[in-house]
Amino acid sequence: MEISAAAPQTLTGKSMATTERTYLRGELERRQSQLQSALRAHSASPSLGALLAEVDAALARMHDGTYGKCEVCQDPIESDRLLGDPLERLCLDHLSYEEQRALERDLARAASIQQALLPRSDFSAIGWRVRYHYSPAGLVSGDYCDLLNSRGGLLFLLGDVSGKGVAASMMMSHLHATFRSLADTDLPLEGLVEAANRIFVESTLADQYATLVVGRAWQDGTVEYVSAGHLPLLHVCAEETRSQGATGIPLGMFKNAQFPVQRLHLKTEDGLLLYTDGLSEARNANGEEYGLERVRSLAGKYRTASPEQLISQCLSDVDDFSKGTKRVDDLTLLAIRRAP
Repeated sequence: MEISAAAPQTLTGKSMATTERTYLRGELERRQSQLQSALRAHSASPSLGALLAEVDAALARMHDGTYGKCEVCQDPIESDRLLGDPLERLCLDHLSYEEQRALERDLARAASIQQALLPRSDFSAIGWRVRYHYSPAGLVSGDYCDLLNSRGGLLFLLGDVSGKGVAASMMMSHLHATFRSLADTDLPLEGLVEAANRIFVESTLADQYATLVVGRAWQDGTVEYVSAGHLPLLHVCAEETRSQGATGIPLGMFKNAQFPVQRLHLKTEDGLLLYTDGLSEARNANGEEYGLERVRSLAGKYRTASPEQLISQCLSDVDDFSKGTKRVDDLTLLAIRRAP
């Protein structure tokens, strides 16, 4: 994922690698200390001794600059796998057949858990028609989508966490649990997002963040929302389609960040379209990007369509545009329309 133009640029690849390395060194040293303490109490334990030898060897590789490289091909080991297990010594291509099958089973379980976190496909809210489309590029996704009936209104959330694969899906699950736990508190919207941000900052690495739109929609057509560095929200009216940019920086960057709230009033049959960069950054065979203007133009073209129809037209159009290319990013759409 990439943050929107309205948000500050993310860390460089080199800085991210340094941040991860610092974290992993601290994690290895912590495990080394725990194993040494355990061995003092259970000196005859061969399994503890073997684990300590593995940790010592990993720290030695970090010292000589070979840590994080596959011992067979010398290519970098996938960073999300190192974050999950700092003792990894082989890249995915050089795992044994049994190890690859075990990893596939774990990924399938993770995908099943992630699917269970999604809102019901027939979700309903008084005064609003709502539909979403959630499509991971692989088995698991870093996109985030949730819908709740909360405090007498509709609470809607859509976002994209940094990174890919299992690490991104774990962050998505973390966001889901955080906002679900805060949803029915008496916090105003900006307070809810600021509380979630503090929790996120305190429980993630420095290079992990999420762009996110969080909004509440009331039966009288009032909508308030925070866009934490996310792509423009589209307000689809009978007369025009208005692009509403980010109101703050991504979640997870700064503990004391503030997230200003914007307010809209939707007339009957007005709608909102939210999406992740799997739509706007899709590319065709010539390398051309689908782009924000195409998204806006399409939303305007189908401004009277139902949420289901609008999502269907978006998917059909981007599929036609990117025909002949492989999709490499997760794609999530959320369409909301005020009911008569």
